[in-house]
Parts: sequence; structure tokens; C-alpha cells
Amino acid sequence: MYRYFGELLSRSAGSALASGCVDSALPVSSSLMRVRRYADAADKPDDPNFFRMVEGFFDRGAAIVEDKLVEDLKTRESPEQKRNRVRGILRIIKPCNHVLSVSFPIKRDNGEWEVVEGYRAQHSQHRTPCKGGPGIDVPAPDMSTGEREMSWIADTYANTIAHTDINAHACVTGKPISQGGIHGRISATGRGVFHGIENFINEASYMSMLGLTPGFQDKTFVIQGFGNVGLHSMRYLHRFGAKCVGIGEIDGAIYNPEGIDPKQLEDYKLQHGTIVGFPGAKPYEGNILEADCHILIPAAGEKQLTRVNAPRIKAKIIAEGANGPTTPDADKVFLENNVMVIPDMYLNAGGVTVSYFEWLKNLNHVSYGRLTFKYERDSNYHLLMSVQESLERKFGKQGGPIPVVPTADFQARVAGASEKDIVHSGLAYTMERSARQIMRTASKYNLGLDLRTAAYVNAIEKVFKVYNEAGLTFT
Repeated sequence: MYRYFGELLSRSAGSALASGCVDSALPVSSSLMRVRRYADAADKPDDPNFFRMVEGFFDRGAAIVEDKLVEDLKTRESPEQKRNRVRGILRIIKPCNHVLSVSFPIKRDNGEWEVVEGYRAQHSQHRTPCKGGPGIDVPAPDMSTGEREMSWIADTYANTIAHTDINAHACVTGKPISQGGIHGRISATGRGVFHGIENFINEASYMSMLGLTPGFQDKTFVIQGFGNVGLHSMRYLHRFGAKCVGIGEIDGAIYNPEGIDPKQLEDYKLQHGTIVGFPGAKPYEGNILEADCHILIPAAGEKQLTRVNAPRIKAKIIAEGANGPTTPDADKVFLENNVMVIPDMYLNAGGVTVSYFEWLKNLNHVSYGRLTFKYERDSNYHLLMSVQESLERKFGKQGGPIPVVPTADFQARVAGASEKDIVHSGLAYTMERSARQIMRTASKYNLGLDLRTAAYVNAIEKVFKVYNEAGLTFT
């Protein structure tokens, strides 16, 4: 979820100072105070910035889980001491651990000079890698960046200050294959969105709460944003039986209740640079978020679903492909209206998950499966021959040999898993395991359809366990 750390988490140092949580706050500096002023100026009571939204969701989760954390502490401390310990660790978890602020000048083509500010943040270092920089972090592409920009960063770093570092290309992920990238990274976020929806839409108990039948058949969906996430989400959902009826972009929206073909729309956008005018659908004049569908996928910017338009949303499932598309006020409306929101912190984690796989590949200096391809292929063929020989010994060869022919699916796997197969399998497993954890947490705390709070509680429990068992270096 937190691919916006550069902008987002740098503000948390100011937040920690303001709230008195000095344990994890950075020393006051002019640049950080400047960030704090900018953040405060951008905040409105009914329009919180992304970081304030995350803080609010964290506080909600922490309030729910606090008593259970106190109860589960196996120490000889008094109840009051246990609660103080739990609250102290929760205060440590909430702020940002480290922020690095940099600024540099540029001269524009019109002759004007401008100072660009950038931020590198590590929110929580209880487990590494973090997001943010080379060595122990896993930076990755975000909006308006892709393989090209990641390749520039890796090449520049490897040929300058890291020219003696054998792991230099692990400084950034989302690179082209030729530069140490990994198969499946481009589609990873969209594929993760699909797997996330799949895990919940096939769960009969949740679908009964929504009055829907399990599975993708007869389900319609609308996507806001036809970039990398929207395109690949549309592909996989379409492939497994769901029907896309609407797409929204910044310059217009289209709608077709009979369905929109993803390949035709992709080809049209590549040729024309826009979805407007696509012959396979009609222009949609209203807000595409309010179009009639079963599944709504906001895959564009932040705060698209607010308390103003939330009551008009017709979808029963909101799958947050973007970061922070739902404001806290809208979230309350959806809970009141029995709408299931699959939260961003889980649903769009496919990209960062596969970035981690790429990081491991770069550190290992060998692609996934390369050492086992031939062994697996030979083992599979030996297995088939063993079965054939066993049958022939049992039943004889009077009628000729008894060939054991692999099915089409098994034949495709005989040669061994490719890197893409391994990446896809690892991503699917990660999304399934995380979904089950969220479901168990929702059931444990009787949260119903409040999957966002369940996801935060699940995450808080894990981070708390690490801090509590590892101990604190400075207390």
C-alpha cells in the first residue's frame, strides 16, 4: 500500500512531534518543520491528506486490539504495567522511524529556476527491507514512472557511487528484464488486485452478507483509471468470467452494459492515447464511480470516494486498487450501507510483493528456476516412465505397450516451473494467505464487513509481536 512513502511518511515526523510521541520522532530540523507546515496547510477537517487517513485507520485498529494485546502478555507485570507497555509499543509503531529530506535546483526551459524537494522514509524498521533507498530497501515504480526510469536509477547508481558493489542493481525494482528485472513485475499490482477480489468473492459467508452469489460469473465491474493497475486488473477479471461495463479516465469515461473487451480497448488507447471515442462503448456523462455494477475498482488517485458521493455508489464490492481512494467518512457510509471495501493496504500489495521477489533475485544473482529446470523436467519424465513400466509388469504387454500420456495441464508443467510461473504462484499464495488472515481477524473481533480495520488489526498484532519479543534497544 505505502508506495507513496516519499510524500506521505515524511509528514509523520511532524505528526509525532505535534502529538508528543518523541520516542520515535526525528530531531527538529528546518526541512522537517517545513514539511509539517505544508502538511498542516493541506489538511482540512472534511478532507484529510493521505497520511492523516492512515493515522486515523491505525488509531481505530489500535483501539480495538489494545485489550487483547494486554490480555495476551505473558509477564509478571501488573495489569497497569502491561497496559502501559502495550500503549507504549503502539506509540512506537505509529510514527515514522526515519526521514531523509533532500532538495536540489533545476532550471526549466523557460529560464525559471525551481527547487525540487524529495523525501526518503522508512516508516517501521522492525523488519527489513523497507521502502526508500539502496542496500536494505526496495524502491519501485509509481505513478508516471516505469521500467525506463527504474533502469536509469539502477544504471546511474551502479556506475557511480556503487561501482564496486556487486549488488548494485538491487537498489531499485521494476527494472527491464535485461537490467535484472523479473518476469511478471509489470502486471503484478493488477494481478494482485484480481487475486484479492478472488479470495473474497469466492467466500460464501461474505457474499451472503452482500446478497450476492460466490464467484465471478454474472458479476460486472467498473474501473476508474486505465493505467497499469486498471489495465491488468481488467484483463484478469475478464479472463475469469467477470464483465467490465465501464472505464473512467481523467479525460472521459465510457460505458457498455454488454461488456467492454480489454484487448480492443488497450489497442485503441495505444493508437489514440485515450479511451474517449472507443467504438465498443458509449460516453458516460456522469461520475463513472456511481455507475451500476457489482464491483467498483478505484485504480487512480487518492480520495475519490468521499462522503459526498459514497451514498450514490451502487457497487456492493469496492476493491481499492489505488492508494487511499476512500476517505474515512466514505468508509463509514459504506459500512452503514452494507458495502464491502477490500482495503488498499492489502489489495494493491501485489506490486511490492513481486518487487521483493525481484530484490531477492538480484541478491542471489540467478533467476528463479534456472538451477532446477532440467532436473524437474527429467524427474517428471522418469515418473511417467516408472508408472508405465509398473502397469506393463502388472498387466503384461500382450496388447502392446501401455503409454502413460500426460494431460495438457501436466504437459505444460513437465518442463519445470519458469520464473513467471514461480512469481505468479508466489504472488497468488501471498494474497491468499493474507486474505485468510484478514478474514480470521474480522471473525475474531466480530468486525463484519469492516475489512480495513481487520487488516490494520492483523498488521498491528504482527508488528507488536516483533517489538515485544525483540525488546527495545533504548528504554
